[in-house]
Amino acid sequence: MLTVLHALQGQLLAAMQRAFQEAGQPLDPQLAPASKPEFGDFQANGALPLAKPLGQPPRAIATAIVKQLTADPAFAELCLEPQIAGPGFINLTLRPERLAAELQARLGDPRLGVPTVEMQAPVIVDFSSPNIAKEMHVGHLRSTIIGDALARVLEFRGHPVLRLNHVGDWGTQFGMLITHLKQVAPEALTMADAVDLGDLVAFYRQAKARFDDDESFQTTSREEVVKLQGGDPVSLKAWGLLCDQSRREFQKIYDQLGIRLTERGESFYNPHLQAVVDDLRAVGLLVVDAGAGCVFLEGVSGKDGQPLPLIVQKSDGGFNYATTDLAAIRYRFAPGPGGDGASRVIYVTDAGQASHFAGVFQVAQRAGWIPSPCGVEHVPFGLVQGDDGKKLKTRSGDTVRLKDLLDEAVERTEADLRQRLADEQRSEDEAFIQQVATSVGLAAVKYADLSTNRITNYQFSFDRMLALTGNTAPYLLYAVVRIAGIARKGGDLGAGAVASLTFSEAQEWALVRELLKFDGVIAEVEQELLPNRLCNYLFELSQVFNRFYDQVPVLKAEEPARSSRLALCRLTTDTLSLGLGLLGIPTLERM
Repeated sequence: MLTVLHALQGQLLAAMQRAFQEAGQPLDPQLAPASKPEFGDFQANGALPLAKPLGQPPRAIATAIVKQLTADPAFAELCLEPQIAGPGFINLTLRPERLAAELQARLGDPRLGVPTVEMQAPVIVDFSSPNIAKEMHVGHLRSTIIGDALARVLEFRGHPVLRLNHVGDWGTQFGMLITHLKQVAPEALTMADAVDLGDLVAFYRQAKARFDDDESFQTTSREEVVKLQGGDPVSLKAWGLLCDQSRREFQKIYDQLGIRLTERGESFYNPHLQAVVDDLRAVGLLVVDAGAGCVFLEGVSGKDGQPLPLIVQKSDGGFNYATTDLAAIRYRFAPGPGGDGASRVIYVTDAGQASHFAGVFQVAQRAGWIPSPCGVEHVPFGLVQGDDGKKLKTRSGDTVRLKDLLDEAVERTEADLRQRLADEQRSEDEAFIQQVATSVGLAAVKYADLSTNRITNYQFSFDRMLALTGNTAPYLLYAVVRIAGIARKGGDLGAGAVASLTFSEAQEWALVRELLKFDGVIAEVEQELLPNRLCNYLFELSQVFNRFYDQVPVLKAEEPARSSRLALCRLTTDTLSLGLGLLGIPTLERM
């Protein structure tokens, strides 16, 4: 109801200006959705802060605003008679015919009333970011799922979105890996075809063990880093093999989760690192301290009370993560063709990196690399915990592999589905069972993560996330299946716009109002980058629909109520399907 909200905002402000032309005070209607259904649809609280400067009781101020408001014909077409409550709140209820008209406009609209933004500069969402030669684990789950959901919402709003996967594909660890590769599988460097290097995680552990125990191996590894950075063709070939094999393994996970990403790893920014140092020196920010090039942060002090430095060039002349991240910001905001020309850059990483990014953002801002009015934002998230409230681990204490976690979700869903089919004495073909198990299992994992406020930690529980009741993916998916069942029983959900919507039951109006909130929720997620807002809305919509479905006949209703109620069912399934799709969750017609 964003259009209605904006219209009301303008009408209220105009009424306040007419009522208090000489006030000389800033006027704000403070319009917001009503906190409770009995208060109407909206509540204006702008009379209360005017009481002291105007020297009048807030109810008297509210009365003067209402008098001017009701004299406006446009307002009379929009709302019923305003009600003044408490010390001076103005409660506003939309006319039923206006609600019906708003709903009717959404029928058949693939955007469900959500407007598109005017095309503008790209928005970059930086998410997932695994490391080469290491396996994706449960720690990558949140970044990947949250980043994908935010990218989907921004894309739906019409923003050109660049989904970047900032993989760890450069650095000193590659000297160790390349040295190990040259010594244990030299044939891989001479073969033209792709080579399977086996389990890269085991390969990494073997290389690390040798590096820790063998000084000669350490020396060779350090020399290999220099060769790689200098562009030695054999070293680059070995590096490419390692990256390619990791990339293939990552892609299996991304395909399973339906994730689209453009890889642009740390190596992409390697040619730009020296320019970062040179630029910082040119603008007077770079300070050499104990041989290292650094920028001292403003407002950030260490235990000794002195400003903390952000090191951008080590004393040996090498660079670090901060240098790479600064080079990335510099490139992403720079206009093309030497940059992305972004208007907004969003980093989705764990909360433990908040201090790092705060320092990097401050330095980039002071260096002038973030042009006004562009913005850069860190989207932090908490840990995935086990039932014990500690970081989720396997029974042996190892980090949980993301592949194992996703496979177990599908296996548990399949077992539950087979048991329900047996209990109901219902038979389904194997293709149906596999499709439902895969869709519901992965949806449950995604939704359990996204429905939690990303800033907090959350406890991972298969039993809770696969439940058919509560705020879970299976509960929402079942609401869509329930509506599909209405269509199978003869309800025409695909008909064109109904000539005139007619509602008489309280449950109908509750569902109408809930459906009309969708555009406002999408706008909130776009600005606040909190996917749980969308999850909570979809859960509430499912609850309101189920109450409507249980208490109000649809297929057995007489016309015109039957067509109007079918229209409500159609718009509900469209809203749930679109909302879940923005979370990266496809819906089903049967479960």
